[in-house]
Amino acid sequence: MIELTHIFDAMVNKCGNSDGRLTLPIEQRVRSRLRARLDDGRDVGLFLPRGTLLRGGDRLGSDDGLVIEVVAAAETVSTIHCDDPTLLARAAYHLGNRHIPLQVEKGWLRYQHDHVLDDMLLQMGLALVVEQAPFEPEAGAYQQAAEGHHHSHSHSHE
Repeated sequence: MIELTHIFDAMVNKCGNSDGRLTLPIEQRVRSRLRARLDDGRDVGLFLPRGTLLRGGDRLGSDDGLVIEVVAAAETVSTIHCDDPTLLARAAYHLGNRHIPLQVEKGWLRYQHDHVLDDMLLQMGLALVVEQAPFEPEAGAYQQAAEGHHHSHSHSHE
């Protein structure tokens, strides 16, 4: 089994060739300890710092010099496209109020598909599409991204 123990610095992260690809959904990209298979079938184990969020395009390394590229797997997601920034902000507020991991981009939001959330947003007058696409939520929902973005807060979750 290949042991992946470190994440390459963001400056060299996207450069160069890789020795394999590891396609993972978000549920697995938030885990620092994981056994998985590369796209070519080789067994790998992740032994990364706790709290790491892997992004599509990140590169992981083994102690013997292998470089493995992380690929964000396509998942069932709901995507909202909206030209009205106020309406989009309201949608983000309501999803965030429910502690839903959320991908925020210019003019659109994405979350893991949930028909109850879809119905809520449709009632708000938003249009959405359920699709298969990579899901790259804000790092705050899962602590820190591999690039070193950090999030902390002190309010209680009851």
